[in-house]
Amino acid sequence: MLAAAGLPAWAQVSRDDAAVVAQRETGGRVLSVERVDAGGRPMWRVKVVTGRGEVRVVLVDMATGQTR
Repeated sequence: MLAAAGLPAWAQVSRDDAAVVAQRETGGRVLSVERVDAGGRPMWRVKVVTGRGEVRVVLVDMATGQTR
């Protein structure tokens, strides 16, 4: 996923990068981005609303850019 955001694999993922990753994954509009810890790892919690009006939460690993 980081390649889609244009980042090298070793880069720390910024708030804006996480928003781009989540938007591309869902095709939705980003509502909010906040820092959280999930399983002992720093993550970005990105809330997105899809074209169908569904609200989804995407977790983006701050170190790798991978989503959950």
